[in-house]
Amino acid sequence: MVRRKVEDEKEKAASYNVEGLECYEKWEVEDAIKRFKEAARLAPDDPEYHLNLARARARFGQWEEALTSLRDFLDLEPDTRLRQRFRPLFELGMDLVESTLTRVMTNQGMSLEEISAAMQMWWEFRIAAGRRTLPMRKPEAWAAALDYTVRKLNFRHVTQNEMAQLYKISESALRSRYQDLVETLDIMPCDYRYFRGEKNPLDMLVQAAIMLDQLEKQFRET
Repeated sequence: MVRRKVEDEKEKAASYNVEGLECYEKWEVEDAIKRFKEAARLAPDDPEYHLNLARARARFGQWEEALTSLRDFLDLEPDTRLRQRFRPLFELGMDLVESTLTRVMTNQGMSLEEISAAMQMWWEFRIAAGRRTLPMRKPEAWAAALDYTVRKLNFRHVTQNEMAQLYKISESALRSRYQDLVETLDIMPCDYRYFRGEKNPLDMLVQAAIMLDQLEKQFRET
């Protein structure tokens, strides 16, 4: 009887996890968090559910809660290399990627807000990447990709060739990591998470969509 109950709870947890992943991909992040929390509650010894909960919380901007879930994951995860990859997120000092991009962006006259956006992006990316192995042989490549992405999001004109030369890396290394950042974090133009200008053009699009919806309703009223 007890064994059957445990198996049922594991099945329910797996189902909640699948639903959570679907919500996460569709940016229904609050729903994803609820489902991952249920999965972790029903099967607290499964590290996967805690990791997915950390990913969803990071995407939602719940950074302290994301670290709590990540800590729960690390307590359960047997993969030593994976644990080592996540450990720096709990350390106070900067890693080589952060120190490199901070030095270069500061020397380039980038604002503190934009440097902070690049740091935030790196923090969120490492959690969002989940179990993937990240190539870290050249931290300058990640620093360049973060810098390049933040500049593009904030309308600072720069080419991949210029950025590659600035960080002394190949364009192909920059391009592959840039694509990885965009795809993993699902970054869009003027992304609210990393845009640091006074007025975000997306606000005008939202307002225009609302106005168009209102006009459509008025037009169809009888």
